[in-house]
Amino acid sequence: MTTADVALGAGPRDAHGSPDGENYLNCSKGLKSWLFTLDHKRIGVMYLVATLSAFLMGGIFALLVRFEHLTPGRTFMDADSYNQAFTLHGAIMVFLFIIPAIPAAFGNFIMPIMLGAKDVAFPRLNLASFYFWVAGAIFLVSSILISAPDTGWTFYTPYSSSTTTSVIPALFGVFILGFSSIFTGLNFIVTIHKLRPKEMGWFKMPLFLWGLYATAVIQVLATPVLAITLLLLTVERAFGVGIFDAALGGDPVLFQHFFWFYSHPAVYIMILPAMGIISELIATYSHKHIFSYHFIAYSSIAIALFGFLVWGHHLFTSGQSSLVSMVFSAITFSVAIPSAVKVFNWLFTLYKGSIELKTPMWYALIFIWVFSIGGLTGVFLGALSLDIHLHDTYFVVAHFHYTMFGGTVMALLGGLHHWWPKMFGRMYNEKLAQFATLLVFVGFNLTFFTQFIMGSLGMPRRYWAYPDEFAIYHVLSTAGSVIMAAGFFLTAGYLLRSLTNGKKAPMNPCGGATLEWEAASPPVHYNFDGDAPKVGDPYDFDRVIYDPDTDSYHHEPLPS
Repeated sequence: MTTADVALGAGPRDAHGSPDGENYLNCSKGLKSWLFTLDHKRIGVMYLVATLSAFLMGGIFALLVRFEHLTPGRTFMDADSYNQAFTLHGAIMVFLFIIPAIPAAFGNFIMPIMLGAKDVAFPRLNLASFYFWVAGAIFLVSSILISAPDTGWTFYTPYSSSTTTSVIPALFGVFILGFSSIFTGLNFIVTIHKLRPKEMGWFKMPLFLWGLYATAVIQVLATPVLAITLLLLTVERAFGVGIFDAALGGDPVLFQHFFWFYSHPAVYIMILPAMGIISELIATYSHKHIFSYHFIAYSSIAIALFGFLVWGHHLFTSGQSSLVSMVFSAITFSVAIPSAVKVFNWLFTLYKGSIELKTPMWYALIFIWVFSIGGLTGVFLGALSLDIHLHDTYFVVAHFHYTMFGGTVMALLGGLHHWWPKMFGRMYNEKLAQFATLLVFVGFNLTFFTQFIMGSLGMPRRYWAYPDEFAIYHVLSTAGSVIMAAGFFLTAGYLLRSLTNGKKAPMNPCGGATLEWEAASPPVHYNFDGDAPKVGDPYDFDRVIYDPDTDSYHHEPLPS
């Protein structure tokens, strides 16, 4: 065993009975072996299960909100219960699911294998970050048992300073979740810097790793701002200190500045890893080298940098000066440029590619569609004159869901189907998967496109009741949410069934060229038997050869 192996925590894990030849699922069984594991793959699976459980919980609250809107007046909830339901939907989806899901689950599982490493740089810190997530989730969800917060997921002052609901447990939960995010970001930055093979220069890294790296920088730099902001709000509520409460000499708009200085970069914590997944899917299922690799890589860093400069467009209606609003509006338009670079490069990659319409590719194409709609509608919200009219309407709700939910969740589902055979060694039912994808696509667009129409007609967001003329749009939106939920439940059903009944997965069922497709399915405990394969161009599909006898691919070895 080398010094590097010991630094990675290999010794203690060997003591748990984990020889290289066994895969991570079978190397050591029992609940205790999972709860105290240092294996990045097991931690990634635990994150996957935990964040998808949060997705289920947040989705249930979303359905409650939509069913309440089936009628203009009260359907089954009063106004206070409605406020609590949409607050919990937003807080759970943002802090427990969308922000951690792709970096913590897929990043943990796939990143070290893509690097050819045995684990992340700090395995114990990696496990600690998961338990910080669990602790934060307990505090946030436990607020339901006391008196669920009704402030909206943004916890805006002055209402959050005065409401009698259980804001403090929720704030403390999000505060703890911030530590999980920071630890994960630090771990990923060090892992990519220090555990990359010598022959894997920055521009031989898969683009998914560029997305994770840019995300990790945001996590480390922006998350402390949110933590301090929520801590200040907690102190104000607990001790009556005038920080954000105008009655005590504070400034409620200051909270908005602090909150969005984190939360707009957090938008890119949600979307940058998703964009990394889409780059992998487009290249792999086009069986073609990604178009303009360098521009896509640089655009990830550019998006991360721009993300820190545009928070003020959330405050166009807050009374800030016209000059400041103009500056923020201009920078907001500029952030569309690196995002557009990615979209056009994906389209050029598709052009004349040998496209294989498997389920992951369906989700990649859906991502391009819905994210483009989200981006184009963001132009309206970035324009000062239009945003004044649209800011507090359902137009914003639809835009947010097209970019964040339609972007992040579609990419997550694409990545889940793409790497499922690698993670669990089983193939899922492709026909059921494509039918479920169709349900999700139709349901998503029916749910949220109608909200663009509602918003442009003046339907306010966050309202419990609404005028009769908006009833048809709410009914259609609710019907879409039911169709979408059916697609999600069908997806969960065939994926779980594949664990016991699925056909055994080959090493490379999709024709991927990155290093994880040269590991076993599922990978052995230290990812590769012996040394990792030689590193080449991660999008060199000329050396990926299809074998019709096994309906899978194999890699031609690189020259010595």
